[in-house]
Amino acid sequence: MFLNKVFVLGNLTADPDARSLPSGQSVVNFRIATNRVFYDKNKEKQEQAEFHNIVAFGRTAEIVQQYLKKGSLVLIEGRLQTRSWEDKSTGVKRFKTEIVTERMQMGPKRFVGTTSPTSSSSDTTKKPEPASKEEIPIIEEEEEINVKDIPF
Repeated sequence: MFLNKVFVLGNLTADPDARSLPSGQSVVNFRIATNRVFYDKNKEKQEQAEFHNIVAFGRTAEIVQQYLKKGSLVLIEGRLQTRSWEDKSTGVKRFKTEIVTERMQMGPKRFVGTTSPTSSSSDTTKKPEPASKEEIPIIEEEEEINVKDIPF
């Protein structure tokens, strides 16, 4: 048996790039930054960033386009896929490894409007309307994310 499964939790590095395939299916590409904190031989704290190319299709692509933007926290479950093509200008063969989204869970909602989260009046706070009645999973801000809790 073989397994190609990826989980990444990180922030978008830029707004998603949406388009449609010739078939009419929605597709969106975006990048996620993750970081790793570790201690080196001298017991000094080090931080290393990693950047992941993500692609989503269909309804998931539409949700990404509608709700996510630069800085948004998102959990992506998917599979690795490497594409190759020949660069038309140089003739060099190019490769790109992406995570093809199978499931997605968005991070906490960002505060929109002029009031702050500590303000006593939240009348000026705007809440986005969901695209449909389907449930869109959200990571709650107070929740701790434990890898053991992610279903495999």
